[in-house]
Amino acid sequence: MTNPAVPAPPPQSATAPSGRMLNEDEQALRAAFVALRSEISKAVVGQDSAVTGLIISLIAGGHTLLEGVPGVAKTLLVRTLATALDLKMTRIQFTPDLMPADVTGSLVWDSGKSAFEFRRGPVFTNLLLADEINRTPPKTQSSLLEAMEEHQVSVDGQSHRLDDPFMVIATQNPVEYEGTYPLPEAQLDRFLMKITLDLPPRDAEIAVVSKHQHGFNPLALTQAGITAVAGPEEIRTAREHAQRIDVQPAIIEYIVDLVRATRNSPSVRLGVSPRGATALLQASKVWAFLQGRGFVTPDDVKGVAVPVLAHRIGMKAEADLEGLTAQAIVEGILSQVPVPR
Repeated sequence: MTNPAVPAPPPQSATAPSGRMLNEDEQALRAAFVALRSEISKAVVGQDSAVTGLIISLIAGGHTLLEGVPGVAKTLLVRTLATALDLKMTRIQFTPDLMPADVTGSLVWDSGKSAFEFRRGPVFTNLLLADEINRTPPKTQSSLLEAMEEHQVSVDGQSHRLDDPFMVIATQNPVEYEGTYPLPEAQLDRFLMKITLDLPPRDAEIAVVSKHQHGFNPLALTQAGITAVAGPEEIRTAREHAQRIDVQPAIIEYIVDLVRATRNSPSVRLGVSPRGATALLQASKVWAFLQGRGFVTPDDVKGVAVPVLAHRIGMKAEADLEGLTAQAIVEGILSQVPVPR
């Protein structure tokens, strides 16, 4: 697996050898999210696995960290996703001088009421694009922890609920580290997936340039024909259906064995936590749903294991010096841990 992202879903008519298949209502809902992929492809070319990963995270109720060099359509991908789902989107450019209140909001004196009033920050949205999140100090990074985990922010002892659905999509540049603050393990563990956007292959890059030659404007997505194919209600319903996907005890044991194996690797200083195991379970269930099945198979777990687990692994210094990556650790574990039959 060269790119830590999930593969593209199979056609809608995909079937499984045995087990419960989705009913008619579930298939209609699934079709909406298959159409979502097609809608996004009108603007974003050559990033199919990243699109799938974002859809899985959204249905699973998780958050996503996008990593890629400048110019591979990270921001365009998020903007197109918001347009195709009729969701509110807010973008925050993370900088060294950004303060926590710039994200969550703050108390402002209302002279008319002679009282302090809470002014909501940009975190009160559906899709929050945290652009270059590793360029802001840890104090500001940590302002997102409560929002990501509990879907609320607390200011002056008062809790304020966030919108539903709510998803943080953070970006970072993998090649420019000067002036950055690496995300701590606690922050990384809040992301359901970390997805790498690679440079597109030649044919995809030709398609991108050709789109611009024919007048494509990434700042005018509705003019490019992007329309909403689903919305907040479909997302909430899909989450309910995904929760009902069957998972056999042997699959749960397989997930736990994979996670525990990361802790026993001699190259790892910090293995995947139980939160990572539950994240792998949720992502596997959504992946099964998108494939038209009502049950999880070992291949579902394998399909999402790298983007769900790799960013949660802390490598030993000597392993980094040898060029060993967390992705390679997960891939090795997938080849070694016995698969349930």
